[in-house]
Amino acid sequence: MKPETFKAAIFRGQGDVDVVDLPYPACGDDEVIVRNLMTGVCGSDIAAYRRGGDLNMVWKDHEFGHEAVSEVVEIGKDVTGLALGDHVFPNQGYALRDRRRMATVGGFSEYIKVLQCEVGYSVLKIDNDIPVKTAVLMEPFVIGTRGARNLNPGPDKTAIVFGAGIIGMSAAIMLDWFGCAKVMVVDISEKRLANARSFGLLTCNPETEDLQARAFAEFGTQQAYLGERCNADLYFDAIGLPVAIDNFTMLAGREATLGITGAHHEAVPLNLRHLSLMNWRITGCGSIPIQEAFVDILAMMRSGKYDVSSLVTHEYPVEQIADALVMGGNATEAQKVCIAF
Repeated sequence: MKPETFKAAIFRGQGDVDVVDLPYPACGDDEVIVRNLMTGVCGSDIAAYRRGGDLNMVWKDHEFGHEAVSEVVEIGKDVTGLALGDHVFPNQGYALRDRRRMATVGGFSEYIKVLQCEVGYSVLKIDNDIPVKTAVLMEPFVIGTRGARNLNPGPDKTAIVFGAGIIGMSAAIMLDWFGCAKVMVVDISEKRLANARSFGLLTCNPETEDLQARAFAEFGTQQAYLGERCNADLYFDAIGLPVAIDNFTMLAGREATLGITGAHHEAVPLNLRHLSLMNWRITGCGSIPIQEAFVDILAMMRSGKYDVSSLVTHEYPVEQIADALVMGGNATEAQKVCIAF
């Protein structure tokens, strides 16, 4: 039986969110209605709550949230490839046919109406037997997978990831999945590092350990123009802070590659003479289509090799969306915060 109304979280502005009742939508011939099961709180949601939403396309007076795993509850007569009960990912700017709605899909609402629904475009199917608490991590794993693949990983490579938040962990897990011989995660949160170790990853807390000595011991060293250097091949910046660049330039040997996925908000100095002498490569966060990343992520999730659901550390009902946004920004306590319906 269809409800008359549903709960929806509305972004009102900096430090201000609201939960309201909206009318349950009608389903058109080329549309589907999905019921959200769980939605991740993204860094962009947290930034919008802290500082205002325009820079992250979290628009005032809109429903928001975009990291949902959802269940199909209504299907228009012209839609093919879906069955009632299928689990799907409403695909950000495509689900509402508006790229400006990337972050205001409605993941923090109970229901979403997907317009002109096309499987593989506006919704991406997720195996129903993948646990919801695992499937909800699809979107951050897309970011980590793009960045990891952009580094050209493989069995002959080793990697160091700066940051054990959800993006750093997704990248580290995918680097391991892609066959890297060793992956080390660097962070100052012991809670996050303990979780990283549960995945078989190496860890280092630079507040309590000498990062250079630890990296030299784990990855070996090489003699280079700038002296003794770490022999790790790949580096991944998931924190967007100058310390990540400083640590890369301290450690990296010749031919090392740095991928930058963390969002740097200020200019960071870099000695280009060192870059030239060491032949470093610096790349961005990757650009493979989300559908292509899904293939790798689904294969990883189906394998059962990693219990990625353990990355979800906090769950809140939608009525506590403000509390969820605050906890999402607590790097010492939270790894991934979700709204559970």
